[in-house]
Amino acid sequence: MSKANQSIFERFSNWATKFTGSSYAFIGATVIVVLWAVTGPVFKYSETWQLVINTGTTIITFLMVFLIQKAQNKDSKAIQIKLNELIAANEKASNRIVDIEDLTEKELDQLHCYYEKLADFAEEDTDIHSSHSIDAAQRNQDHKDRIFRKKHEEWLKEQEQKKESR
Repeated sequence: MSKANQSIFERFSNWATKFTGSSYAFIGATVIVVLWAVTGPVFKYSETWQLVINTGTTIITFLMVFLIQKAQNKDSKAIQIKLNELIAANEKASNRIVDIEDLTEKELDQLHCYYEKLADFAEEDTDIHSSHSIDAAQRNQDHKDRIFRKKHEEWLKEQEQKKESR
């Protein structure tokens, strides 16, 4: 996005985020605190002297909370878009994962449990190049289940034949 398309607040927010995260901002804040501390004897450590630093830091903290949250929201959205692009571009990845950030906490917990099971499947798999998407894991699990059921049915038939032959 070009700078011409950004609002004044967007440009200010980007600048403020970069500046407040810089070493210059830290040095500036440190200098202010040191100057405040040095002026203590001049103002006889009065309540007004204490109120100046308390009020200043409270206002700055209050404003920084909103600035940090805006920057975090923007970064989070950008990361989600990048992850969605990677999911969409990978033929072995499940597209069902795109936009899961809108799920409830309970739904995300359920999905997390599912991925823990997926990790268990991956640990058992000897081929590190095989797909480990939800869909591929489900197909693998279904295939293993069909084989198990088939072998179990064969075993049951053998047991039945042994009973009949006695």
